[in-house]
Amino acid sequence: MSTPQIISHEQRLLTALQNGDIATMEELIHDDLLFHIPNGQVITKDMDLAAYRDGNMMVHAISVKDQVIQVVDDTAIVSVMVTLKGSYMGQPIDGDFRYLRVWKKMGDTWQVIAGSSVQIS
Repeated sequence: MSTPQIISHEQRLLTALQNGDIATMEELIHDDLLFHIPNGQVITKDMDLAAYRDGNMMVHAISVKDQVIQVVDDTAIVSVMVTLKGSYMGQPIDGDFRYLRVWKKMGDTWQVIAGSSVQIS
């Protein structure tokens, strides 16, 4: 996968997060995902999707400020800073976050297998 394709997949994922598009998230996130959220908790794909389905995670706006992509064979590592506005468990989210996502080619499909996020002060 080339860098433009990764950028396209990243944009699809961010759009899905903002729109609560569970079907697209299902497609782009691997079943065995491990992800660290800003409070340090490790979540799985099921936990992540449940938060969107239940309305516990809502994204009102998300924009990319800085993106660095490294492709190594069938794996792509993306470091991206985003400005995020939304809410999690009823608490407002409004700030800059640095995300690290690992995309892996699974057969003919590319999916996120791991990631983490931290809030930038």
